[in-house]
Amino acid sequence: MADNDWKKRLGVVFSTNPDFTYEEESVEEQATIEPSKQNLIVGIDRKGRGGKQVTLVTGFVGTSDDLAELGRTLKVKCGVGGSAKDGEITIQGDFRDRVVALLKDMGYKAKRGN
Repeated sequence: MADNDWKKRLGVVFSTNPDFTYEEESVEEQATIEPSKQNLIVGIDRKGRGGKQVTLVTGFVGTSDDLAELGRTLKVKCGVGGSAKDGEITIQGDFRDRVVALLKDMGYKAKRGN
């Protein structure tokens, strides 16, 4: 059943070769570099959120598991919700100064954006 997942093959030209097997391109994540070499920018964003403010941490280079762990740590330390996906950490509310201080305490190079 897993070989016949047609949703992954949308836009692929049909082949009449009976021995043809479709091979997906695998996207490999970059390895997480050490915190002292990370250049993180902590800014605030309101676009597409109904006027609500969120603190946005961008510039993280590493695996999605490490990103989620860093996001979880920041959310717990700030006492609010948020998410960590697509290389960005979103924290609900305006916590720019606190997040910059927390990241610097953890050994990251962080600076306040807008």
